[in-house]
Amino acid sequence: MALHKSGEDYLETILIMEERYGEVRSVDVAAELKYSKPSVSRAVSILKGMGYVEMDKSRKIHLTEKGREKATEIYRRHKLLTRYFAEVLGVDYKTAEEDACRIEHVISDESLEKIIVHMDAAGKNRAAAKAAPSKGRKSRQE
Repeated sequence: MALHKSGEDYLETILIMEERYGEVRSVDVAAELKYSKPSVSRAVSILKGMGYVEMDKSRKIHLTEKGREKATEIYRRHKLLTRYFAEVLGVDYKTAEEDACRIEHVISDESLEKIIVHMDAAGKNRAAAKAAPSKGRKSRQE
């Protein structure tokens, strides 16, 4: 069974909450995503069946190695796309984040790699522009 966008969103949220708070419960995920507790319980049960999460005796959710790898990849895509939209394209940060959240699930690896290459080149161009003397001013070496 393939993991859908909603499942990826749950994994990403669990990862972020785990990093932020140290532990995650279904009720916390429900509050964070503004979903009902029964919806979250069902999703966690599906993720558990797919081998992405485990629950301990105190009902805390833990990512499995497989779940952590998938969640980390999704979150990396999210952060990269948000940065690209906001820093390179100049999109408002809130809009950039919302767009990244939608696109992170469908963008191909090839397109993502091209964005990385473009961001690297844009970063180098910005650094070179900052280092170059502006017109009308003498450089320190002149």
